[in-house]
Amino acid sequence: MARYRGAVCRLCRREGMKLFLKGERCHSDKCAIERRNFVPGQHGKERKAKLVGYGLQLREKQKVRRIYGVLEAQFRNAFQKAARMKGITGENLLGNLERRLDSVIYRMGLATSRAQARQVVRHGHVNVNGRKCNIPSAIVKQNDEVSVREASRNNATILAARDATAHAPSPGWMEVDRENLKGRIISTPRRDELVQIPINEQLIVELYSK
Repeated sequence: MARYRGAVCRLCRREGMKLFLKGERCHSDKCAIERRNFVPGQHGKERKAKLVGYGLQLREKQKVRRIYGVLEAQFRNAFQKAARMKGITGENLLGNLERRLDSVIYRMGLATSRAQARQVVRHGHVNVNGRKCNIPSAIVKQNDEVSVREASRNNATILAARDATAHAPSPGWMEVDRENLKGRIISTPRRDELVQIPINEQLIVELYSK
């Protein structure tokens, strides 16, 4: 299973904004954006490149990739699948990424970051429609029920994440029962219900359409 294993906070610094990749740390004074808000590298403080055209498109693509924790090949495959679907390609892409099982667990408040949600799924703590699913990239559909397995209901990491995210509202496209550690997909995510970080998905479409 391929995934990014390098330093995480430098990704936020490279994009110049919080991507909320490290859970609770991102909401504290230890956040890299709060302490060193310049691009990583030896000349980071001096380098203020003006982005136009391809540079803007590339940064937007990289930002979305990093938010959802997918590598380039996975992201390109997701774009090609979105392009074959009916509707607006950019919105289809974000909707498919949002409906990944690891992202759903994160949005349910059972993990403090998508990376932690990915680990929860890979360790076999999650059921989809009553059957164990340990594939973080699995796409859930409308009316699917996602729940923590019976044997994992006392898992300290999951319970701590639920308590830490108690203030976060659930997205409108799912019903979440936090007490029983389960949720149900009630609709396809609308564009305004997706990730709250500013994203211009049209730039990604233009990049891959060249």
